[in-house]
Amino acid sequence: MSWPRRKIVIGASAAAAAIGLAVALVIVLPSGTPDKPAPAGSPAWVSPFTGEPVSALGPVLAVKIDNLAPARPQTGLTGSDIVYVLPVEGGLSRILAVFSSHFPPVIGPVRSAREDDLELLAQFGRPAFAYSGAQPKLLRVVQKARIVDLYDGRVGGYFRDLRRIAPHNLYAHTSQLLAEAPGASTAHEIGFRFGPAPPGGHPVPSLSVSYPAASFTFRWSAKDARWLVWMDGAAAHATEGGQLSAPTVVIQYTKVRTSRFLEAGTRPPYAESTRTGTGVVLRGGQAYAIRWSRPDANGATTFTTASGQPMTFAPGPVWVVLTAAR
Repeated sequence: MSWPRRKIVIGASAAAAAIGLAVALVIVLPSGTPDKPAPAGSPAWVSPFTGEPVSALGPVLAVKIDNLAPARPQTGLTGSDIVYVLPVEGGLSRILAVFSSHFPPVIGPVRSAREDDLELLAQFGRPAFAYSGAQPKLLRVVQKARIVDLYDGRVGGYFRDLRRIAPHNLYAHTSQLLAEAPGASTAHEIGFRFGPAPPGGHPVPSLSVSYPAASFTFRWSAKDARWLVWMDGAAAHATEGGQLSAPTVVIQYTKVRTSRFLEAGTRPPYAESTRTGTGVVLRGGQAYAIRWSRPDANGATTFTTASGQPMTFAPGPVWVVLTAAR
């Protein structure tokens, strides 16, 4: 089974221009808007996930988040350091949110794991992983993985919000999850670089990524110095208030094969996060053609520009969308 190629649309006008590595861009802004400067001073610690000062390097908590329409708006995503968007069965998407700098009181809706989560999680060492379960054969693999297992069938902290329909109503109290995960690894280097924008970007107002049955659009807001998130044509909000957004968005083209484990009688997609590939990084109202490399699942991902320079991110949360190679 082959996973269909995803559609990428940048900008809103009909004119298209090439940006490195055959990524189509439509330039409708006269110039990019600078990112917000990094916080002043020299903090004792800087988060390797956001490039922002933190009082200490916290434990890594990864949570599998539902992204179907009945699950929106989600809770806690505005407090995440990294948001990974992954394809799942039916052409839909699911989110793997990573927390370490901040821990919102409640996170959810929590959903089940997929096989490709484990490859992403390996780079974090031994992270705490909160999820609502998995199909029986995969569940045994997840529980043997190098994680602190926070499956809702074995630890506390989970609850159902009866104002929503199941299965889109499972939430978790972060403090209880962390209490169940004393051995979780702390935040460490995973390859992100933060700093002034490199040369080579092209101004763009927006970029859209489509899965077979889901779509994401990231629209630059100069006022907020962030890319605002839209899902399936609607602004994506959080229950805690505000629209989901990030100063940096990575569109990571990769091989999307099928998992070894059946879900409802079909093999879901497996988006590889190792090996090498191309992509687009959005920051400061501009798009950059990039290459990425992660030879080892336990190692970091390097991001470089078309000219071979390190691709630096704007300080703040990072969204990463894994999608089929062009």
